Amino acid sequence: MLTDLKKKIIAAVQGDIPVTRRPFLEIANRIGVEEATLLNVLNELIETGVIRRFGATLRHQNSGFKANAMIAWAVEEDRIDEAGQKMAQFSQVTHCYRRNPAKDWPYNLYTMIHAKDEATCRAIAQKLSEKTSIRTYEILFSRRELKKISMQYFDEDPDLSEEG
Repeated sequence: MLTDLKKKIIAAVQGDIPVTRRPFLEIANRIGVEEATLLNVLNELIETGVIRRFGATLRHQNSGFKANAMIAWAVEEDRIDEAGQKMAQFSQVTHCYRRNPAKDWPYNLYTMIHAKDEATCRAIAQKLSEKTSIRTYEILFSRRELKKISMQYFDEDPDLSEEG
């Protein structure tokens, strides 16, 4: 069971982390605890596996990457791990997942790539194909971002929740 303090700390770090010299001090001040307490609880949550990782979300459109694409690959089941590991080595691949194929959709490996334009995305897909000898794939370009948020496990202030 998580204590109220642990829930409060998880709520405070699940959103944007301040881009400052001491972001955890700012968070600690905001929620009314000492920085050392915050850091000790975070370390405990990491050690116990409650928090598995901290990640950063880059808004690729604001950083010069104007195109992104999900590439769906049809890979023989006995080659999934090998192909996924090879594809994951490419710096342009930000996500690599294995999923079950569907009746009319034979694709079982997915990679997300980001590039300056769609032509570059296609060139990256071609390189991935050559590296893995996988020839059956579909490139699905993003046309508009409708929603992109981090998962919220606890509300920092439950009274502000819309669903509350």
